[in-house]
Amino acid sequence: MDSLLVLVPVALLLGLIALAAFLWALRNGQYDDPEGAAGRILFDDD
Repeated sequence: MDSLLVLVPVALLLGLIALAAFLWALRNGQYDDPEGAAGRILFDDD
């Protein structure tokens, strides 16, 4: 039971860090064009 006093705050902290990283990526435009790179590889530039 004592381990829960450590594991619950650590899990919450890791979840908040992951949420902050996701929000940072979202605000910096990482998800603006998810289909663009997938479509560009099909076309040859030559």
